[in-house]
Order: sequence, then C-alpha cells, then structure tokens
Amino acid sequence: MAFVKASNQEDTNQQLLLIDKTAVNERKSYLFAKRMMDLLGAIVGFILLLPVFIIVAICIKLEDPKGPVFFKQIRVGKDGKHFYMYKFRSMVVDAEERLNDLLKYNEVSGAMFKIKEDPRTTEIGKFIRKTSIDELPQLWNVLKGEMSLVGPRPPLPREVAQYTEYDKQRLLVTPGCTGLWQVSGRNDLGFNEMVELDLKYIRERSILYDLKIILKTIKIMIKPNSAY
Repeated sequence: MAFVKASNQEDTNQQLLLIDKTAVNERKSYLFAKRMMDLLGAIVGFILLLPVFIIVAICIKLEDPKGPVFFKQIRVGKDGKHFYMYKFRSMVVDAEERLNDLLKYNEVSGAMFKIKEDPRTTEIGKFIRKTSIDELPQLWNVLKGEMSLVGPRPPLPREVAQYTEYDKQRLLVTPGCTGLWQVSGRNDLGFNEMVELDLKYIRERSILYDLKIILKTIKIMIKPNSAY
C-alpha cells in the first residue's frame, strides 16, 4: 500500500502519512473475492439466523407493541455516499429526539457518542446491543452492496462533519458490519484508537484477515466484550 505525506495542518506535528487513494482499490481479485464472500455470507446468514430474527422481532413487539421492529438511520459509506443502515430497534421510539439532551454525558472521546447507561435503551435492547444481535439486519445492506461483512463501521453524517482529512480515510473503503475495532476492544477504545485500527485494516486487508475478524466476531457474540 502506498502512502503520501499529510498536508493538512492537523497532522503536521506528527507528520502522519495518508493512504494513497488510488492504491486502495487496485486489488481487483481481492475485491471480487470479498464481494462473493459478502453475498454468500449474507445469504447463508439470513437462512441460518431466521429463527433469531423472528424471536427478536417478537420480543421487541412484546415490550413496545406500538414501535417498529427495525430502525433505519442515515450513515456515511464509501467515498462519503449516504445510505440507510438497518438495525433491530434497541431504543425507545423517540431516541433521536432525546439525543441532544444526552450529548453532554458522552463517555467516548472524539467524533462519536456513547454512554454506558443510555436511558433510551429498552430492556430487550440492552441484550441485543450487548451481543451485537441488533446489527444482524445489516446483512440486507451487505446484499445491496452498501456494506461489507468486514470493514470500518459507517459513521453518522454529524460525526463525519468533525473529521480531519486523516480521519476521512476511514471512508476510502466499503464500511462493514464488523471490523478490527469491534474485535479489539470496541467501546473501551477512544475515537483516535478506532481510526488507527480502521486504517491498519485498510492497509493490511485480505480475505484471510477478513475471515479472522469474522471468526472473532462470532466468538464475541457468544461471549460479549465491551459492547453497549
């Protein structure tokens, strides 16, 4: 992977290296194999996890009959393209409207928002977030090509608005349902650490690397890490 020296003033002190954008997607054989793995994984995942989808949907409806089962939110994907990302709803219906009142309690540094005891989370939501089951509907995003099984997590537009040019390198590749950040500590890590892990993945990604991350993700779903 080629690099170019950062010209942005935010990075002059550390002389950080930016990834050469033209080199990111040159490996056509890898990208083709990755897309085939995504399609196969998403289709098999839908089939095998159908009982889980049904059980979770019933639980969500039992706790809040009037609310929807799924939640969709605009996220930023490859090259800054916006798309709707899908999840099982893990929060109260008016969660987005209540966000501004909670921003002051943010427990994560940088352009992210996380609080461990988020009052907007439902009871079933606490469980599916802890086990990452809430992320399973993103298999639909994978089928559509908006996401990959493995890659940097797609950020919110308001988060990207705070990004430096260095941070925006996360958007050079298709975002993923899981990634190096999720299997390396997730919410125990700050924003800068997340960016570094994502860029490490982008520089070193391969089918074998993707498979290792997927296997670690399955392990974490069985024995949860710091997700909340």
